[in-house]
Order: sequence, then C-alpha cells, then structure tokens
Amino acid sequence: MKEIKIFARAGQGAITTAAILGEALFHENKFSYAFPHFGAARMGAPMNAFLRFDQKPIRLRSQIYNPDYIIIIDPTLIESEKCFDNLKNQGKAVVALRENTKIPSRDDITISSLPAEQIALDIIGKPFANTILLGAFAKATGEVKLDSITKAVGERFKNKPEILEKNIEAVKKGYSSV
Repeated sequence: MKEIKIFARAGQGAITTAAILGEALFHENKFSYAFPHFGAARMGAPMNAFLRFDQKPIRLRSQIYNPDYIIIIDPTLIESEKCFDNLKNQGKAVVALRENTKIPSRDDITISSLPAEQIALDIIGKPFANTILLGAFAKATGEVKLDSITKAVGERFKNKPEILEKNIEAVKKGYSSV
C-alpha cells in the first residue's frame, strides 16, 4: 500500500486533488481511499487531505503519519506543518513553489518543485495549483498515468466545459514541468 499526504489551506483544493487522484488510480484498476482532515474548520486554515492506494482493498481508516509521497499545495506550510518530517526514506515530494520558498534538504528523498500557482494563473486565470500538481505527481512518481489523470479531471469538470479544457492543459503543463 502507498500513502499520500497533501498539505494545503482550506479552500485551495486539497480534497479535490485527493478525489481526482483517487479516481485516476481507480481507472488503473487500483483501489483508493481519499479523505480530509481539518483542524480549525475555516477558510484559509491549514488542513490535510490523504490518499491510500493499493492493488487490493484498503481497510485502514486512520490518518497517514508516514507517507510515501507528499504534495504541498501551499508552500507557506512547509515549516509550520513540518511537511517533510515524516516523509518515508526514498519518498517523493511535489511542491508548489513561490518566491522565497525554502525547501528543507534531505538526501533520502526526491523533490520535484514547480511554480504551480503561476502556471495556474497563466492557464486558468486563478491561482488554483492542484491540477498542475496532479500532472507533476504523475510524472515525478510514475504511480499513475497522465491519461488517467486527464480522464479523472474530465469527469470532475464535465459539467463545467469552460474550465475543463483549461484544467486539462494545466495537468499537461504540470507533467511537462517536472
């Protein structure tokens, strides 16, 4: 079983990120289980979304404490939430960069970083970096195919054609940026 922890602030799309990624893994005949965890339930508060996936059904329902992968949507949380502290050895991190982002140095992990918010502003017109980071995750980890991500994004936004194409383009840009 593999585990992913997503760091964001409420309203930045962490739950959507986990749900789309879980759907994409489902398209590859994997079992997945996505769920959120909120502290103070208010817009902008730090929060996590989690995702487990495996070739067999998942029965574990606890939080994820030692993930194989992390996705950081909001880099201002790196220090305060200690995002890298419990990432497993040989783990991988996908990080949305902002100006002056400080990423801790660890020799035992692989970090893929990209200016996801800027890419989102350029393509979508809003700073929602989650679909860019999904594409980056697919490329950085090899755990899910780009086609599965785009299919899941298509299903998520099928009733919003005005943003569907932009989000598909954003996924592909995230993939090519790693």
